[in-house]
Amino acid sequence: MASAQVNVSPPENELKDVLTALRTENPTLGVPKLHALLLAAHPEWAVSEKRTRKILQSQGLILNAQAGQQLGDAKVERVPYPKSKLIEGLDVSKFTTKIEVKYFGKPKGKGLVAVEKLSEGDTIWKEDHFILAPEWDIYDLQMSSLSCMHCSTPLSGSSLVTSCSGSSSFPSCPAKFCSRLCLTRSARTHPLLCRARNPASFPLLDFARKNEWMTLHALAQCAARLLLDSQQDEAAFEAELDIIRSFAQLGMEERAKHASLPGSEPDRATWRKAFQLFVQAFREPTNDTNRKKLSKLLKRPVPKEALEDFFEYDAFLWGLGRMNLTMSIIDLEAHGGLYVLHSHLNHSCSPNVSVRHLDQRTALSKITLIARRDIQPGEELFITYVNPVLSLQERRSQLLEWGFGVCNCERCSMEEQDPSLARPDKAELDDLEKELKAGLGVM
Repeated sequence: MASAQVNVSPPENELKDVLTALRTENPTLGVPKLHALLLAAHPEWAVSEKRTRKILQSQGLILNAQAGQQLGDAKVERVPYPKSKLIEGLDVSKFTTKIEVKYFGKPKGKGLVAVEKLSEGDTIWKEDHFILAPEWDIYDLQMSSLSCMHCSTPLSGSSLVTSCSGSSSFPSCPAKFCSRLCLTRSARTHPLLCRARNPASFPLLDFARKNEWMTLHALAQCAARLLLDSQQDEAAFEAELDIIRSFAQLGMEERAKHASLPGSEPDRATWRKAFQLFVQAFREPTNDTNRKKLSKLLKRPVPKEALEDFFEYDAFLWGLGRMNLTMSIIDLEAHGGLYVLHSHLNHSCSPNVSVRHLDQRTALSKITLIARRDIQPGEELFITYVNPVLSLQERRSQLLEWGFGVCNCERCSMEEQDPSLARPDKAELDDLEKELKAGLGVM
């Protein structure tokens, strides 16, 4: 007579390996179905659905809400979608008359569509940065007076190169500018980040550099721009605040709840330290000398909206989350910047728009958007957020990790139906990868 089978609890590492393999083979199944597959493959194991869910969560293998809706699986873990909003009163005609903004509804949000036929190779628009938080090697060049502090263009021996007014002060500011135009434009952010005019910003910027925390640097740039605008014109301040609020975001705590999201590891001690330095830089310097210098820059009371959006701890975390989402995608670029109109572009694994840094002699940070192919009126414009040489599962996995849902672009849909189509022309992929690294990917 055969003895009854005794179910055993598998070791954690072995269970993780099996579940990871099952998820790779079944990228769109919910937890209950993966749990059923697990027990069918290993009937000798005693594993609860709760334990399955917990391990999938810890490994970042839980699907998000869109995948669950497509499958009709009410038990799929809900990863929050990034939040974004339209910019009230945005005048697209200042950039181009060839496109318009369209709101597609939740969860997709906003996007850009053509209003006229665009031919392959056409320049659609050019755009200067809203703020620039460049790659650290470029930032180091700026701090060494070798690159323009405003546009990041490498400096030459040109007579047009201009130094910051604080270059002869103590402490001195190393900032140089490739032209008087860049010097003038830098007044939107630089005074509050200048080591001579606002030395209270030292510790914050040094902390961001030491930790290579580009998102904190970007948030500092946004805060500096908004605070300085508040000293000039109320209408300009409201417009700038609306732009900042429009950028897609996931809160830091929201990210920390979902280990699959890049940069989501909770490090609350570091967040607290960053917040302390942030407040000291722009609101409460630690000594009288620094307080007097800051008060010369911020003579008027800071509007309540700015205080609520930047200088309350929870709002600060939401601001970091906004920068984290956008800047982490920007990490794939040669430059890190936020661009107002460009921020409306959605993703496709077969993008119809290229983003290039073409004006390298006059403004390296300026982007030029070019049609990759003919685009018809009413057709949406797309860039790519992921490396196009990745497989279907890898591309979808990365997008899921960002909370963007399962990608069902034309390329993904075709490859899902016919796996033999998963190897497009190598030359095309090489070109796409170069473009991604050169400037694609800002959401």
